[in-house]
This record gives sequence, structure tokens and C-alpha cells, in this order.
Amino acid sequence: MMTSNQANQSPASGMDLALLAKLTGGLGDKKTVEKISSEFAQLYAEFLPDVFHSETGIRIGVSYVSCTSGLMTDLITDLGDGFALSDGSLRNWSPNFVLGCGNSFVIALMELMLGSALETIIQPIERPLSDIELDLAVMVFERIANVLRSGVNAQGGFEASLERPHNAEDRPKPDDLSRPEFGVSIRMAFELGSVISEFALVIPQRAFLKTKVTAPKAKAQASKAKQEWTDRMNDQVRRSHVTLEARIRLQKLTLGTISRLAAGDVIAFQDKRDVQVQVSANGRDMYSCEFGRSGERYTVRVKDNISTDDEILQHLIG
Repeated sequence: MMTSNQANQSPASGMDLALLAKLTGGLGDKKTVEKISSEFAQLYAEFLPDVFHSETGIRIGVSYVSCTSGLMTDLITDLGDGFALSDGSLRNWSPNFVLGCGNSFVIALMELMLGSALETIIQPIERPLSDIELDLAVMVFERIANVLRSGVNAQGGFEASLERPHNAEDRPKPDDLSRPEFGVSIRMAFELGSVISEFALVIPQRAFLKTKVTAPKAKAQASKAKQEWTDRMNDQVRRSHVTLEARIRLQKLTLGTISRLAAGDVIAFQDKRDVQVQVSANGRDMYSCEFGRSGERYTVRVKDNISTDDEILQHLIG
């Protein structure tokens, strides 16, 4: 006769994780995973370029690369440090999925949006995205998520909810207590001029296997969408936080005097009246200012622009 303790220790607790997932609808066979992945690939290859062109005026190419089945945590890690990531959810479809976008695509897109000619943009050196580039990545992920939402046709027509993108190297480590979950990673190639990059969808198989991918209906008002997208991108960039530095020239001293400076010694400013200050960000001088004070805080007052608005924006993207 089975005791209550033995009854609570279900055979499933000692069962192979993959077998348990298959029995409970959380892991599909290779043929099924590849079939549904190809449907996602066809959806993105057909509609994402149109979305980008209609809303931004930018032509991109999208093509299928691969699909991989495995644990969600492993699939996300396997994307590598060259990706920006955004966690998402879509009501009535999946409470969790992850979108990835190659950093090189965002870097090249930023150059293009700020006025560089497409033919002059070369394959970027792999690096993490800056805060301003992550702001632009928000827009890229929204376009990817909109195609996803239209294609999976979740009941209720809800918008996908996305968290702010982050560099892969900044992703928090998974919780050791979280339940292992199988997913599928669908990787697609991005082409922007001569720049080649990728984006990826990492989807839990519990939602993935139930998905019937359908082609979305074409939407009108493309020119309006283009203007809205451009305005939002400009707004995101202009609202990005940038650290400014102020540089004040000090009185000239001999090397001998400098070598003997100690705590409490005072060095005078070079200017005797209005103290001139150069304000810079990321090593580029932007404003000529004068040193002052307002209440209890020291301040600088802008007197003249050293760089134009466009020059400042193009410099700060890196």
C-alpha cells in the first residue's frame, strides 16, 4: 500500500525534464518546431521589411537563419553579447518571451537616421549599445513585436508589452528557484545596406506549439505612421540623459610648485573676472560658459555654442 508521503512524491518528480515537458505540452518534436518556426520566418521575411519601409522610409532585408530548441535560459545565453534584449508578454498568447536584436543593426540604423548616406555605412565593430542607442532599440523592438502580435492573432487584439531593452551583458542572472522552461529560438538575418546583423525571438514552447501563424491585414496611413515613428525616435534621442563635464583653466604653476602641493593648498582660476568654462560630453566641447553661483549651488551659464545641434547629436550616439 502507498503511504501519503509516497503519493506526494509523484513519479513526475523524478522524471526526465524533457519527457515531462513533452507529456505536458511544453516541448514539441523537431518536425513540429521546424514547421512552426518556418511560419514565423515567412511572416517576418514578408512583413517586417514593409513595416520598416512604410514607417521609416528605410529599406531592409529579412531572411531566415535557424531555429533551435532548448531551455529558455540557455537559448538566451547562446545569443551572445552582441545582442540587445527585451523581455515581453502578450496577453492571451504568452506571459513571457524575449526579443533580441543585433547591436550592429541598431548602431547602423542610428547612423542612418542621423543623416549618414546608406552607402557610407560600414559593418560596425561589435560593442554594447550606448544609452541613446538603447533608446532607438525601443523603436526597433516595437516594430518586431507589432509583427509578432499581428501574426499570432491573440484573442482580444492586445498590444505586446515590452520592457526597456538592455545589453546582453547587463542581463540579470536567472533565479535558481525558477522553474525550467523549454523554448525555441528563431533567428533571422537583418540587412541594412552592406551591414549584416540578426534578430531573434525566444518563445516558450508551451505558447509556441499552440500558435497558428496568420498573415496580418495590410494597414493604410503609411505616411502618417512614418512621421510618427520619426518623431518618436527624435523624441527618444533628445530625452536621453547625457553626462556633461565642465573644464576650467587654472593659474599656471611651475612643475616644482605642483610637485609640492598638499591638502589645503589653493590654486586660483586663470580668469580674474568672468571665469570661462568649456562644457563637453564624451570628449567633445559643446558650449562655452561662464562660472557662477545660484543659491547654494555652483553653476555655469551658457554663453555660446561650440557645436551645432546636429553635430552634438551625431557625436553623442557612440
